[in-house]
Amino acid sequence: MRNQPLRRLRRRLLALLGSAALAVAGAVALPGTAHAANVLSNPGFESGGLSPWSCTGNLGSVVSSPVRAGSKALAGAVSSSDIAKCGQTVSVRPNTTYALSGWVRGSYVYLGVDGGASTWTSSPSAYSQLSVSFTTGASQTSATVYVHGWYAQGTYYADDISLDGPGGGGSDSQAPTAPGSLRSTGKTSSSVSLAWNASTDNVGVTGYDIYSGSNQVLSVSGTSATVGGLAASTSYTFTVKARDAAGNTSPASNAVTVTTDTGGGGGTGFKQAAPYLYLGWGDPPSATSVMSATGVKWFTMAFILSSGGCNPAWDGQRALTGGNDQAVINSIRSAGGDIVPSIGGWSGNKLGPNCSSAEALAGAYQKVIDAYGLKAIDVDLENTDEFENATVQDRILNALKIVKANNPGLRTVLTFGTSTTGPTYWGNRLIEQAKALNAGIDVFTIMPFDFGGGADMYGNTVNATEGLKNKLKSTFGWDDATAYAHIGISGMNGLSDQQELTSPETWTRIRDWSNSHHIARLAFWSVNRDRPCPGGGVTSNCSGISQSNWQFTSITAGFTG
Repeated sequence: MRNQPLRRLRRRLLALLGSAALAVAGAVALPGTAHAANVLSNPGFESGGLSPWSCTGNLGSVVSSPVRAGSKALAGAVSSSDIAKCGQTVSVRPNTTYALSGWVRGSYVYLGVDGGASTWTSSPSAYSQLSVSFTTGASQTSATVYVHGWYAQGTYYADDISLDGPGGGGSDSQAPTAPGSLRSTGKTSSSVSLAWNASTDNVGVTGYDIYSGSNQVLSVSGTSATVGGLAASTSYTFTVKARDAAGNTSPASNAVTVTTDTGGGGGTGFKQAAPYLYLGWGDPPSATSVMSATGVKWFTMAFILSSGGCNPAWDGQRALTGGNDQAVINSIRSAGGDIVPSIGGWSGNKLGPNCSSAEALAGAYQKVIDAYGLKAIDVDLENTDEFENATVQDRILNALKIVKANNPGLRTVLTFGTSTTGPTYWGNRLIEQAKALNAGIDVFTIMPFDFGGGADMYGNTVNATEGLKNKLKSTFGWDDATAYAHIGISGMNGLSDQQELTSPETWTRIRDWSNSHHIARLAFWSVNRDRPCPGGGVTSNCSGISQSNWQFTSITAGFTG
């Protein structure tokens, strides 16, 4: 019975593909077979950008893992409402047969040409090759080839896509004119809407690429776009370039600089209720079952460590992609949620001390970002190897500065210990260096437990957070509202390692205080422990106190900032 939905999906897909399969069978016999030569641009995504590919919903990205060959591949972040269709339009010759092929990986991945043949496969754990032929019409001069996934089936990957045949348009080497009068037509704390005047071309414009600085952030077919995922109160400079079917690219438009609106509470505009979920420890529960029972949307996934040198892996052992961790993340996203990885922690072999430079560490972080198309990352600085180490602190801050510059809209979170009155010496240094190095950290999250602070966990948490707020104000020159909006709290449900008790009632008070002060983030350690075992002590799969299942997660889901 568990396989019935999958069987129904397969029958539906086969029905949809029936006409396409007939088109494939007929295409092979048609005349005008082309000489083999790949007419696609950026077929293996080795440029590091999408152009001239365009993806629906801005759901496509270029990743460094998993790849079939070379160093880059396409990732399509399929959602429940968008198949992440990525296409490229090229010039072709009329009445000519073309061979389309590509390597794909994922659950129900399609390769085809608009208005013509397509094929598909389900290869979730390894790349497999898809091939299909089509013949152009008697007067056809352009074709759009595509790859896409299927609704709610998780991220797919594609690499080394080839369209073999003669290029169309003769010797078209004339680029379109530059788009004119680029302007902002609206903005929020996290998005900017743009419009421009159309370019002209001797054959025809097929698309426009939008750039933020030197980074391409979006490709569209029309003369307007909205760039999302931006940071609040931040200045962005945009330009646009036009493309034609032959791959010629126009000069850049005029530049327009836009500052996004102030977020809620005068800060980052970033709000996240994200309790920790640890898949390598403590009888991990079903993430989607917890989501259904509590309404929580985000999880902080623990822990990314070094698998040797400057190589990231879950627990330092499990590959970033292709395993259970990715399957769980895909299921969370399919259920409408998302994750932020926790990089570091108290124990294990950390990336910070193992990567030789900020640039190398940024490269390790980028592998994690690329693997999942992340919106945020959290670096958990603890112990003497990272938190109480000035060299590693600075390396982490500089690495986060690099990835933030390379990933517009990415939010960066630091998590670290505290005293009952605010940051310790090392916490103060971390904040001061974040300012000095202009690291652009979005959220400073404290862990107000295991400080031997006695029984008043509500009072100690509030006092520690107020101490952090005052430090942020004095360091960055912020007002109260802006400082609160850069703060996170990560507690420990039930009994802490030092037997400090945070009850559901206390955690509810902490959540309500957090909402009233409009902080950015609320988390706790951990969902694995969010189960009752009164008198059970401090264990990996329960809280040590009397409570209902997922009670702390339900409380946390009520955090709105």
